[in-house]
Amino acid sequence: MAKPAGEINAGSMADIAFLMLIFFLVTTTMDVDAGLQRRLPEMPDENQQQEKVEINRRNILVVMINLNDRISAGGQPIDISQLKDKVKEFILNPVDNPNLPEREIKEIENFGPFPVSKGVVSLQNDRGTSYDAYLRVQNELVKAYNEVRDDFSMRHFGKVYIALTDEAQQKVVRDCIPSNISEAEPKDIGGQQQKRR
Repeated sequence: MAKPAGEINAGSMADIAFLMLIFFLVTTTMDVDAGLQRRLPEMPDENQQQEKVEINRRNILVVMINLNDRISAGGQPIDISQLKDKVKEFILNPVDNPNLPEREIKEIENFGPFPVSKGVVSLQNDRGTSYDAYLRVQNELVKAYNEVRDDFSMRHFGKVYIALTDEAQQKVVRDCIPSNISEAEPKDIGGQQQKRR
């Protein structure tokens, strides 16, 4: 007499499949989109009147990226590797160059009077600019401000800015070296040039 075939226990197979699914979910890496970490300014009060501010041309450094991802700063073509140093020179104006930004003596809380740069870096790009070029330029601008803040922080507090644990000291650095980067809406500059040809 033949023995009846035994049933296969499918419960343990489901457990193994579930464990394998968990294993692959935990060990799989996902591509993370590159982006910018920025805090946006607070929304202005609707009832607040806007002041018309006159800005001296020497206080603005226009950094442009065209549709071919070529960069210019202050109207001069520049390589990405030179951008950080150009921006640092603009922020600091070390030899009081009359073509670089003015400084205004401000009373900084917990620090005292300090000559704060009125300089603003204005980033403008074409609608055809690649996101990669835009990110590389943004990184160089942020790197320039970070290095200037680190130098200031080392001179006055003995640590780089990111290593400061005292919120008051961090605020002093931010107030003395404000990160003034302005972004204009992308334009079709390259497209207009191509149409004229």
